[in-house]
Amino acid sequence: MIAMMAVAAHAADTPSTAADPATPPPTSPVDVTGPDVSNAHPRDVIITARRLNEARAAVQPSLGATSYGVTNTTIQALPGGDNQQFNQIVLQLPGVVQDGFGQFHVRDDHNGLQYRINGTILPEGIAVFGQTLSPRLIDHFALLTGALPAQYGLRTAGIMDITTKSGFENGGQISVYGGSHGTIEPSVEYGGSSGSTNYFVSGDYRHDKLGIESVDGSSTPLHDRTNQGTAFGYVDHILDDDNRISLIGGYSDQTFQIPNPRGLHPDLGFNVDGQTDYLSDDLDQRQHERTAFSQASYLHHGSQLTLQASLFARYSSLVYTPDVTGELLFNGQAQAATKHDFAVGGQVEAAYKLSSTHTLRGGVIISRDRSTSDTDTYVFPVDDLGAQTGAPITIAESGGATEMTYSAYLQDEWKLADTLTLNFGGRFDLYDAYRQEHQFSPRVNMVWQPAAGTTIHVGYARYFSPPPFELVASTSVAKLVGTSGEAPSTLNTTPMAEKQNYFDVGVEQKLGHGISFSLDGYYRRSHNLIDEGQFGAPIILQPFNYRLGTIKGIEANLTYQEGPWLAYANFAAASAKGKDIISSQFAFEPDDLAYIQNHYIHLDHDQKFTGSAGVSYAFKEGTLENTKLGLDMLYGSGLRTDGATPNGGVLPSYEQFNLSVSHRFVAPGLEVRFDVVNLADKKYEIRDGSGIGVGAAQYGPRRGLFFGITKDI
Repeated sequence: MIAMMAVAAHAADTPSTAADPATPPPTSPVDVTGPDVSNAHPRDVIITARRLNEARAAVQPSLGATSYGVTNTTIQALPGGDNQQFNQIVLQLPGVVQDGFGQFHVRDDHNGLQYRINGTILPEGIAVFGQTLSPRLIDHFALLTGALPAQYGLRTAGIMDITTKSGFENGGQISVYGGSHGTIEPSVEYGGSSGSTNYFVSGDYRHDKLGIESVDGSSTPLHDRTNQGTAFGYVDHILDDDNRISLIGGYSDQTFQIPNPRGLHPDLGFNVDGQTDYLSDDLDQRQHERTAFSQASYLHHGSQLTLQASLFARYSSLVYTPDVTGELLFNGQAQAATKHDFAVGGQVEAAYKLSSTHTLRGGVIISRDRSTSDTDTYVFPVDDLGAQTGAPITIAESGGATEMTYSAYLQDEWKLADTLTLNFGGRFDLYDAYRQEHQFSPRVNMVWQPAAGTTIHVGYARYFSPPPFELVASTSVAKLVGTSGEAPSTLNTTPMAEKQNYFDVGVEQKLGHGISFSLDGYYRRSHNLIDEGQFGAPIILQPFNYRLGTIKGIEANLTYQEGPWLAYANFAAASAKGKDIISSQFAFEPDDLAYIQNHYIHLDHDQKFTGSAGVSYAFKEGTLENTKLGLDMLYGSGLRTDGATPNGGVLPSYEQFNLSVSHRFVAPGLEVRFDVVNLADKKYEIRDGSGIGVGAAQYGPRRGLFFGITKDI
């Protein structure tokens, strides 16, 4: 299952300690410095590769942040293994809240996540349902959160720090997985080496009939098929003992049917060419999402200076195809939308060892993002009372914008004593898009180890988070005045950057015999707090700001790993509130805006209590040797829904249990597995369709039975 603990990162000369975000906790069941290597590979190349991996990680240590690590071995032990989507794995980490559309929230933030692959930033895209990254490419990853050091900025709720597989194995696997909901998922991965060059490739295709969450809780939702393909490649070449170049590329192509509610009929009184009725079962709405990304990096490691320079790029597109007649009759409008986004950038980061007590780290990151949008909005002309006055009309609109971001940081890791480390510094960020804003952000963390096995950390971070540029609406609401698509108002202030003061304190205690416990608390005060909502038919999220916001909570983690046993339990309590919506106001009802202007309300994704737990046992001998059993669970106290006030209600709590059994036949290199998702077949709501910025209802998955077979090649 998940091998993880809350690691209070502390200073170290090398990344071999628990301090490193790229290094899973010391209890992880695999070597954390790199993948398993073949005895046939030259030993000096192996040693050089591992040393360079360690050097790369040392450029970006977590230095006081909270880190939860997961290895590929533990991914395989989860129900579904690496056949499941990445978000399902992340839900097993502390403080991660499940939401609809495959979304998740770290510490009650809506979407402030940054992904890094082998230390290089992966720019944001516009995919909503799809998961761009397959678990098959992951050797290990860590979720970093809390008061982050200065190398992390712009998206700071959580850093997904992913280290990919990188070859050496000189072999691979081919697999077929499938079962309930018409699921079929073939996949292949292969890694190898030639001289000083290492490579790894993977690919998979997934088809099922549960592409998006069911809107009615049915185990057989209507119109919910998906086809998803992903591919990934990595290659590196060791130039000499101190230098390496690497290339990464990935692609995903995913289509989704939008699931239909059953048995509904339109009641707005509109007609299209005389047609007034339309059964909701027959709606045909679809979304197509594509993403491609690439990275090129150069790594140098010397006696005092370690440096990584990278170029990165990401292209993404989203095409929403409406059911024009059906949406016009049900909603009064339908919109065909096509969005393209292309981001490129460069990143140079370095660590310089001044002395035995001081290590300087600094970096510069520059990126350019170009987004274009084409929409055709179908609406009815209406009178002042909203009654239809003519045939549907089409309002076409095209637009584009460019964003530039510039970031620079410098910090010092100061070892005050053998057990006490201070890391302090700052970063400057500027973005220039629909508006221009900037900020200098100080960071400071202190880590103290008062006794063997005990680590205490306390930190402060000033954060600056621009709105997601690729999601900012480009459609003019003024063009819809006098139509059935007219917004409650035409006020549409451009979203602003969020500015936060973030405080974090935590303790980790290793209790011996494979037991570790951690407790972490945080408090965040925000100006222009960014949230996102679904407004309109295309499933594209739109950012907006609350003038003021507070988020606070605690997280607890207990891990046990001894012999064949691995068990963990996580619990989190959180509260997230905002006051006074000051951007994208057109999307909200005037009564809601008036109330929120003078009252704090819960954010729609606020969940008071969140939990996860799991246990696994690996048989090492006897008849069941090479058999693994696993069980994990999720618990949520319920997201928000409308009540007497906006977001004033709470959905019912839920728990979901999943089961996994696998066995490896060593001689033929064959592994079989059986997984059960939602063992008790519990029907539960993730969303009920109400709340600020909430679209359709969404339910958790019903019971699913899945089988898989994997063959070494």
